[in-house]
Amino acid sequence: MKIGFIGLGNMAKAMISGMLAKGIARPEEIFGSARTKETGQYVKEKYGIQILEGNRQVAAQADIVILAVKPQVFGEVIPQIKGVVRDDALVMSIAAGRTIAQIEEAFGKKLKLVRCMPNTPAMVGEGCSGVCRNELVSDGEMAQCMELLRSFGMAEEVPERLMNAVVGVSGSSPAFVFLFLEALADGAVKAGMPRGQAYHFATQTVLGSAKLLLETGRHPGELKDMVCSPGGTTIEGVEILEKKGLRSAVMEAVDACVKKAESM
Repeated sequence: MKIGFIGLGNMAKAMISGMLAKGIARPEEIFGSARTKETGQYVKEKYGIQILEGNRQVAAQADIVILAVKPQVFGEVIPQIKGVVRDDALVMSIAAGRTIAQIEEAFGKKLKLVRCMPNTPAMVGEGCSGVCRNELVSDGEMAQCMELLRSFGMAEEVPERLMNAVVGVSGSSPAFVFLFLEALADGAVKAGMPRGQAYHFATQTVLGSAKLLLETGRHPGELKDMVCSPGGTTIEGVEILEKKGLRSAVMEAVDACVKKAESM
């Protein structure tokens, strides 16, 4: 199996790292193209994959072509490769907001197409990817794609109508989590804790809380109630967050991401 990456940015590097670490593919089975020679050379040295001269060379050789580029450059990249992608190749797009129908229209033909939305925690093997496909992708081919995506985290197939929701709840939301972590640490710094220690405490708490929710399967409200002792410190803080509109602010942020993805 030959896997070709068009674009070698952070998400592509995370995907390559996961595939190699899990033994899904060997370095000699992966190749790619990058916008700059410096990026290509870095990826070659770090992962041992082959760097080809351009996007057309990658698309012509790959069994799986991964479009790891921003949606803004689709208009530049797809015209370069649409004439050389093999009919039996599978194309995987990680671009937000670009529907299957739009991608097929850009290629000017029907092709085996998988659309996925991973997120940046893939860089440490803890990604979260929503995935959908068109009717030409077989169950076996989809299983192969899911194996690739699960090499760097969780992946679930969803109807395409939910892909923009995936953008909001997982694709963009790591930034929200980092913002919350920064604010949590700032609060500790205000109380006198050194900055580095504050980040350590805040980060481990968020990590542990997420793991507790995943492993117990309990409703987050139930776990919140477990921390809120009557008349205690936590319920005082929860009251402030409710007064300041934390829930509605987060919901509106997710909604803004969804609407932006719809308009791209």
